[in-house]
Amino acid sequence: MNILKDALSELFSMFVGDARLTAAILAVVAMSALLIDATPLPPLVGGAVLTLSCITVLVMAVRREAARRRSKAKVLAKAP
Repeated sequence: MNILKDALSELFSMFVGDARLTAAILAVVAMSALLIDATPLPPLVGGAVLTLSCITVLVMAVRREAARRRSKAKVLAKAP
């Protein structure tokens, strides 16, 4: 039972670890689903929107984390 609890805890921390990333991905999935269901566009267009949007969200998250780490490194470098 401990293994299951540890696995579920790890999965939960993966998805909640970066709340912005989680919210953005959920918004992208919802937007793509709405695009497919509410418009006469073919599902391939919705899939393309989903793919490109997920890549965009990922790039933005990586850039944000890189900037955070750079600023943290600068602060540590200035400390006596």
